[in-house]
Amino acid sequence: MDAWVRFAATSQGRERVFRAAQYTSALLAFSLQKGGASLELVNRLRQLEAHLSLGRKLFRLGSSAESLEAAKRAIHLSDLVLRFCVTVSHLNRAMYLGCDNLLWAGKVGLAPTLDQGKWSQRSFRYYLFALILNLSRDVYELSVLAEREARGRGKVAGVEKDGGIVSRMRARLRLLCYVLWANPPLLLDLLKNGCDIFIPLDRLGLLKTNPAVVSFCGLSSSILSILTISQPWLKLKP
Repeated sequence: MDAWVRFAATSQGRERVFRAAQYTSALLAFSLQKGGASLELVNRLRQLEAHLSLGRKLFRLGSSAESLEAAKRAIHLSDLVLRFCVTVSHLNRAMYLGCDNLLWAGKVGLAPTLDQGKWSQRSFRYYLFALILNLSRDVYELSVLAEREARGRGKVAGVEKDGGIVSRMRARLRLLCYVLWANPPLLLDLLKNGCDIFIPLDRLGLLKTNPAVVSFCGLSSSILSILTISQPWLKLKP
């Protein structure tokens, strides 16, 4: 109960709940439309999705400043690769959230002349770059932990010295699975970023899927985010 109270007290936590509800509405609308449901019901769900999206943008006002502060802290990391990935990711997230704030102003009528299509595409590009850097950081941390575990087992680069290619690949795969299972924050972050990246790829037309895939990925990553916010020990650091 205490964890939920702390979670609900944060704007980030409430934004994640809105995000989960938004993608649930989108997934239901697509499923019901395919199932032959009434157009009125489908339109109501789509309107709900639009309202939830607008509400999320309100919760994110000012978040770009938090990302800039996070980038300032990350620039002092001792590991060069982590320093680059984390710092540049926060900078791209700050730009993405800045564009998102402008889109909110356009949608509520504060900036009626704003080209929402152009700024939306720009926002998704920054979002995509941030996710690519997040995934790069995840892969790097996984490789470092796998190397460390391999040395502890007396192996070279995580594979057996003897045996064929298939056996070495199986050994490597088992090692990676073990490392991920032993490091829940890294596993959750990798899954979350892996789900999220389909959203900007689809919106930018780089990988066309369908609304069901995008909605399912958005819902899955939202649930993972809710889990990491409510249980801080599951959040990947730094």
